[in-house]
Amino acid sequence: MLNEKMLNLGENRSVIREIFEFGNKRRAEVGAENVYDFSLGNPSIPAPKEVNETMVKLLTELDPVKLHGYTSAQGAPDVRKTIADSINKRFGVNANPDLIYMTCGAAASLTICLNAICNEGDEVIALAPFFPEYRVFVEKAGAKLVVAKCRESDFQIDFDALEKAITKNTKAIIVNSPNNPTGVVLSKDTIVKLATLLNKKQTEYNKRIFIICDEPYRELAYDVEVPYIPSFYDNTLVCYSYSKSLSLPGERIGYIFVSPKIENAGKVYAAVCGAGRALGFVCAPSLLQFTVRDCVDLTGDVSAYKKNRDLLYGALTEYGYNAAKPDGAFYLFIKSPEADANAFCERAKKYDLLLVPSDSFGFEGYVRISYCVSYSQIEKSLPYFKKLVDEYK
Repeated sequence: MLNEKMLNLGENRSVIREIFEFGNKRRAEVGAENVYDFSLGNPSIPAPKEVNETMVKLLTELDPVKLHGYTSAQGAPDVRKTIADSINKRFGVNANPDLIYMTCGAAASLTICLNAICNEGDEVIALAPFFPEYRVFVEKAGAKLVVAKCRESDFQIDFDALEKAITKNTKAIIVNSPNNPTGVVLSKDTIVKLATLLNKKQTEYNKRIFIICDEPYRELAYDVEVPYIPSFYDNTLVCYSYSKSLSLPGERIGYIFVSPKIENAGKVYAAVCGAGRALGFVCAPSLLQFTVRDCVDLTGDVSAYKKNRDLLYGALTEYGYNAAKPDGAFYLFIKSPEADANAFCERAKKYDLLLVPSDSFGFEGYVRISYCVSYSQIEKSLPYFKKLVDEYK
């Protein structure tokens, strides 16, 4: 007898992956240049040249036994110290290397954190729209996902909806800013208000409520500041990934930072280490650990994404689409011209526009466009976006 939940997950890929695979099929049929695939959040700008140079240097100069050997289960000490020093320099939150755990990217970080803190019957709140895999991660940790929708006008937190979602069973709230799929950055005022609400609820229920920060897009922000939540709220776990900031999605490297302001932070960190052990997420890839150590404060050319954002957002809103203007990341969230976003995305396929309907993001009636593609692809796609929306006029 197989695990039916795991079988169902294996046999039913995410909507995003299904569309991406459809795109592969269409590329083989009509040519890649004729398919406008906006499905996957796969960075299109190259990693900074220093990243490749660092890897080459490590591969040619470092002792192969050290380079390819195991590090400590939670990560190499010098890597964790470098990251802690970087966090302190940027945000001044007294980060401790002994509260940092190296991981295989943000997905592993989230999974580890959720398994570290959750027990059966706990609830974890996701602010909709949210990355669909949150549901998978939360349920695998034995908890229940509770959805609180953001304000549709600007996709900041709807505090009336959030307060109703918080119960005596709430263990954590996942915060993703800049957000996938909207690209919206939660403002400082929003974060301050969130911290105030959660502190009130912690007192009311006499229990700890965590914020789990999902931060793969932190460095991808355009002309706005992304508030660092541990500076505003004590019970915070940060899940960071270098997939987007260094354009290394296939390398799977990131970390968990346990805020030292958490009461008994060492115990929480021990639970993180225990969850990593139980899940088999120990000793993140050594080569990548040493690479991010030496490239810790570098980022890719974010201006390329801003240029894409400005072209796409400007054109689509001119054509009559209704969209939230992204402050960061590389996603545009547009309102579907018809109530059924799935039907709209199916209609878009006749122009070989591959878009992701929003239902699995917990916010129906919208479409996600991932614009981490070439500028020329966006330019070539625009006449088809216009033809598509004109069908509804």
